[in-house]
Amino acid sequence: MVHMLIGTILRNKGSDVTTVAPGATVRELLAELAGHNIGAVVVSSDGVTIGGIVSERDVVRRLHDRGAAVLDLPVSAIMTTEVTTVGPHENVDSVRRTMTTQRFRHLPVVENGRLVGIVSIGDVVKSAIEELETEKASLVDYLHR
Repeated sequence: MVHMLIGTILRNKGSDVTTVAPGATVRELLAELAGHNIGAVVVSSDGVTIGGIVSERDVVRRLHDRGAAVLDLPVSAIMTTEVTTVGPHENVDSVRRTMTTQRFRHLPVVENGRLVGIVSIGDVVKSAIEELETEKASLVDYLHR
């Protein structure tokens, strides 16, 4: 069985990554999340290096802890700075296990030190389903020969 690579997911979904500057306000971050219908963005001052990652869950938790004043704070005040990343040549099964055990919903994809994409748990699950459907079709075809 051939195992799908993260790069294959990026080729199918595209490599666009929404980023936000560390100095952007949480309010501006929320506009980006809503405008792109996404759950997390990479925090980057230049669009290619990673300073952090911030998700809608981060915002909700900080709102709960600190109140509405969070909306005017810079994203850098609430972002996760220790970001786990993956490479495009990594196996999707391995990444799925990492995402599940570490409870990550989004992983930036980095190649040669540059941000080249982002995968979500939804992307990874979708690829697993597609792989199972292909395997099932092959088995059915084999049985009906």
